[in-house]
Amino acid sequence: GYSEARGVVATASYEARKFGVHSAMPSLTARNKCPQLIFVPPRFEMYHEVSAQIKEIFLEYTDLVEPLSLDEAFLDVTINHKNNPSAGLIAKEIQQRIFEKTRLRASAGVSVNKFLAKIASDWKKPNGFFVIPPEEAERFAENLKIEQFYGVGKVTAQKMHENHIFTGYDLKQRSG
Repeated sequence: GYSEARGVVATASYEARKFGVHSAMPSLTARNKCPQLIFVPPRFEMYHEVSAQIKEIFLEYTDLVEPLSLDEAFLDVTINHKNNPSAGLIAKEIQQRIFEKTRLRASAGVSVNKFLAKIASDWKKPNGFFVIPPEEAERFAENLKIEQFYGVGKVTAQKMHENHIFTGYDLKQRSG
């Protein structure tokens, strides 16, 4: 957002996040946390154009594209247009194609389901690549702190902690 007194941060760069700046934070709070912060106006038309370019790249590989936001999507490449049996190699190719076409870096995560693929994508940001192989998926999920689960925020994590659920393993035990 803009640096006006009533504005909020729409998103924060990785550099700003190191100072504790995050989306939905009041602009004045963000400025106090990071005095050298530079506010830039949003360019929604450009974001939509770039998002469409990236979606075109996805569709070169599979028709099974499920957008999550302007800059994220789930792809099922089990059966794909390139006849490539390796989801990891496809993810690396897509990262390269996105960079070639847009000059933007993209993170990619590969796993057996959307939940773990999203966690894998976030694991090595920015410009990361992480694979959770099928044979390691259950152990990986069990070892995750509950705060690392996609969709679990501070309030939910606190409630889970109150119920002695701290890891994926704890959650699995409670789920029966």
